[in-house]
Amino acid sequence: MPSTHTVDRAELLAAFDAELQPERFKDYGPNGLQVEGRARIGSIVSGVTASRALIEAAIEAGADAIFVHHGLFWRGQDGTVTGWMKQRLRLLLAHDINLFAYHLPLDAHPTLGNNAQLARVLGLQATGRFGEQELGFIGGRAEGDRFASAEALAAHVGSALNRPVVLVQPAQAAIEKIAWCTGGAQGYFEDAIAAGAQAFITGEISEPQAHYARECGVAFLACGHHATERYGAPALAGHVAAQLGLAHRFIDIDNPG
Repeated sequence: MPSTHTVDRAELLAAFDAELQPERFKDYGPNGLQVEGRARIGSIVSGVTASRALIEAAIEAGADAIFVHHGLFWRGQDGTVTGWMKQRLRLLLAHDINLFAYHLPLDAHPTLGNNAQLARVLGLQATGRFGEQELGFIGGRAEGDRFASAEALAAHVGSALNRPVVLVQPAQAAIEKIAWCTGGAQGYFEDAIAAGAQAFITGEISEPQAHYARECGVAFLACGHHATERYGAPALAGHVAAQLGLAHRFIDIDNPG
């Protein structure tokens, strides 16, 4: 996938920052350039997580840069470069590959982010935002129809994402108002309930959410952290690559979580 056209690393970083505006967010780790590689960039590989498997695939593809949602560095890490961290960094540095990572800014982008792209895949249309830093989206079916039941919604989501959905289904009929927030956003469920949602779609479920669903009469759908966050990184990286005339390829590393 090498490209004959290249841009300076700083130009690519500025393009990512202009789209994602990381300064607007209070996040759990650094957004932007996490590992510095070669100065000129012609090709980008995007993926969900900066795993060793993705880095190895990017090396095989001849990429100059990797763009991910889940980077290497998070608040609360012990800061040592050992084990898996050493292996990932060793590969990036040995092959002079840049690593760009954007967490909450990629979730929140109104058209290219994880929540917006999940809505596209599921045929939903947002009419509002909710929750801390307005990361949650709320709306309904793009064509305006209702889902006949929580089971019908879960079947639709499972088919679109090609994986089973964990459904905690309260006793209710048609589903019209749907809230969603990708990844590990189960903590947004109470905010979704307060916003008037009849169903909430996210990646993971923790113990309290099953009780909230049953007691509040709102369906909870846990659809997989990775499965709900597969769409933002290629959309954003592909958009910026097209703007700058760079080669881009999305590499999906399977993850059941």
